Amino acid sequence: MKVKIVEVGLRDGLQNERTILSTAYKQQIAGKLIRAGIRHLEVTSFVHPRWIPQLADAEQLVSQLPVNTAVTYRALVPNCKGLERALPTPVNEFAVFMSASETHNLKNINKSINETFPVLADVVNLAQQHGKKVRGYVSTVFGCPYEGKVSVSRVSMICEKLFEMGVYEVSLGDTIGVATPAGVKEVLGDLLTQFPAERLAGHFHDTRGTGLANAFVALEMGISTLDSSFGGLGGCPYAPGAAGNLATEDLIYLLHGMGVETGIDLDALCETSLFAGKLLGKKLPSKVLQSYVGVKERKRKE
Repeated sequence: MKVKIVEVGLRDGLQNERTILSTAYKQQIAGKLIRAGIRHLEVTSFVHPRWIPQLADAEQLVSQLPVNTAVTYRALVPNCKGLERALPTPVNEFAVFMSASETHNLKNINKSINETFPVLADVVNLAQQHGKKVRGYVSTVFGCPYEGKVSVSRVSMICEKLFEMGVYEVSLGDTIGVATPAGVKEVLGDLLTQFPAERLAGHFHDTRGTGLANAFVALEMGISTLDSSFGGLGGCPYAPGAAGNLATEDLIYLLHGMGVETGIDLDALCETSLFAGKLLGKKLPSKVLQSYVGVKERKRKE
């Protein structure tokens, strides 16, 4: 089985951090991730800096990323204005986003779900006119901090609308980390009767420690694209209580244990997260990273 890892730490990870990293440091992290074998990086978001100041350097960052034809750089864009800022840059593809929860969508985008569709359709259309692919994110698929459980039928409707616009893939987000393996089976069991597995991706958070188990279930059900964040960084400014994303290190360890070849050097990835953690002044939550640090410290003392 071939699994595509979409590394979202530079965008989804850093957007919720109080410490704002310099462009130079972000560039270094990107270079280290690429040298570790990461080939799909979501690097920033072209939203107004007032809303996410951590990513205010979007144009500057993407213009300084390492040139590597084997790497796909993606950026999030909220609307055509954001896309127009991003189009002149070296970014390979873009992503649009919305929520499956009406309340979360209003708080995150300031629009209802139905009001959001034409905005995203315009973005996809403009991107395609410039030969760029667009991915879609649907947040709060497995639960909302304001509304609780979200109906699978609404998720299905949103996915269908996004595919009709021309989005090539939809990433299903467990924004607040409430999903369980049984819940993932329920949602995917329904969606996979309507959409091919290769057009869906999993985006799990580890708020309650179920991220890796949920990813495993998604893999068993045929999902071969998973989002993750180096060190387990992440969260959502508009979802109270949302903790970090599924850690890339933990996901890679699982995949390697399953005999899946990822092309990613786990030790190099851990060193990258250690570097980022020092810059942020915190210990990152990845379990594999913590184990790596423990082994490294034991060897140093021997």
